[in-house]
Amino acid sequence: MTSTSRFAPSDPQLRDLEVRRQQIQQALQDCRTGTLALFQAVDSTTFCQQIHPEFSPIGWHLGHIAFTEGLWILEHCAGQAPLLPQYRRLFAADGLPKAERCNLPNLADTYTYLDTVTTQVLQYLKVAPLDSQERLWHWLLQHESQHCETISFLLQLQRWTADLEPSSRLKQPQQHSDSSDFEEMVCIPAGAFQQGNDSLDAIDNERPVHSVDLDTYWIDRYPVTNGQYRKFIAAGGYQNPHWWSESGWQWRQANGITQPLYWPNDPAWADHPVCGVSCYEAEAYARFVQKRLPTEAEWEKAASWHPQKQQRQTYPWGEAFPSTESGIGRCNHDHLEGQTTPVAAYPKGQSFYGCYDMLGNVWEWTASWFDGYDGFEFYPYRGYSQVYFDGQHRVLRGGSWVTRPWGLRCAFRNWYDPGTRQILAGFRCVRDAEPRAA
Repeated sequence: MTSTSRFAPSDPQLRDLEVRRQQIQQALQDCRTGTLALFQAVDSTTFCQQIHPEFSPIGWHLGHIAFTEGLWILEHCAGQAPLLPQYRRLFAADGLPKAERCNLPNLADTYTYLDTVTTQVLQYLKVAPLDSQERLWHWLLQHESQHCETISFLLQLQRWTADLEPSSRLKQPQQHSDSSDFEEMVCIPAGAFQQGNDSLDAIDNERPVHSVDLDTYWIDRYPVTNGQYRKFIAAGGYQNPHWWSESGWQWRQANGITQPLYWPNDPAWADHPVCGVSCYEAEAYARFVQKRLPTEAEWEKAASWHPQKQQRQTYPWGEAFPSTESGIGRCNHDHLEGQTTPVAAYPKGQSFYGCYDMLGNVWEWTASWFDGYDGFEFYPYRGYSQVYFDGQHRVLRGGSWVTRPWGLRCAFRNWYDPGTRQILAGFRCVRDAEPRAA
C-alpha cells in the first residue's frame, strides 16, 4: 500500500472532496504555467505598452489576474485583509482607465505579487468549503483563461503591425487545397435542441439551459477560408456598398479598411480560415455569396446537438476534455500550432452533423446581439456579463488557436463590438434554402 492511499480519507464523500481539491489545484497550476509562458520573451517596453487603445497593456492583465484571485478567494472567502492594497486601484477592473494603466510595477515585481497571492490561495484551497465555493474556483480558471486570450492576441497584433515582411510573421503553412474544396454546406433539420450549459464551469451568460426550436437551415461545413475570401476582395467587395449594412459601410469608410487585419496575402494560406475580420466584414462577405451569418442558436445546434441521443454535448465530439497530446487532438487551441491551421486539419473534432473547426482555430461571428437568456442570474458580480447586455456587442462562438481549454466548449459565449477586428476572429455562413436551389 502506498503512502498516499494509507492516509487517504476513508469516507467516500471525503475522498471525493479531496479529489476535487487536487483537480482544481492541478488545473490552476496548469493554467498558470501557460500564463507565465506567454511572458517568456516579453521585454519591459512591451510589458507596459498599450498595444491598442481599446485594450490594457499585457502587464496589466497579469497583475489583474493576481488581484482578482486575492479579491475573491483571500478577501471574500477567507476574510483576509487585502494583500498589497496599493495595487487595488491599478489592477481592479473598475479602477484606472485603460490609457492610464501603463505605469506598472516591473515584470519581476509583478511576478512576486502573483506568486504571493497564489501561494496563499493554494494554501486556503486545502480547507476551502468546496460544496459552496467550487463554482467560484472554476470561474477563476475561466477568468485567467480569458485574460490569457487577450494577452495572446495583443502580442499577435504587435507582431503583425511591426515593420516585418509577412514571411517573418508566420511559419510555413501546412498543405493547402483549392478553395472550392471548402464550400460544402450541411443540413441541420428543423426541431428543438437544448442551448446553454449549467455545469460548474459554465459562466453566468451560458445559463440556464433552455429549449430552442429552429427551422431547417444549411450551415457551412468549414469556416470561410482565405481562398474563398480572396474572391470577395478581388471582386471589389471592399469598394461596393451593395454588400454592406449602412453601419458597416460607414465603419469601412471611416477606417479605410481594404482587407482583413491578419491577411497573409499568399495563396499558400488558401485553406486556412480568414482571420482578423470584423462582424461588418463577415456580414458583407455573407451577402456577397448570397448567405447570412448564423444566429448563435443555429451555430450552437450545429456544434453541440446529438439528435439521435436527443442531448447536447459539451464539445462537438462529445465529453472528452480538449487535449493537445499528440495523436488525439481534436482542435487547434492553446497555442498548439502557434497560428491557424487548415480548416480540415482536425477530422476527429467534427460535430454530429459533420461540421469542422467548431472549436479552436478562429472565433466565429454570429448575427446575435449579446444578451442574457431568460432566467439569467449574474455571477459572481453584475459587471462580469450583464453590463454588456447593451445592444452594442455581437456574440462570437468557438474559440481560437490561443484559447485555453477551460474556456473552450460549445456553449461558451464571447462578445465584442461589431467593428472589432484585433481578436482572432473569422466566421462561417448559413442559408435557409438548400444550397443548389438558392
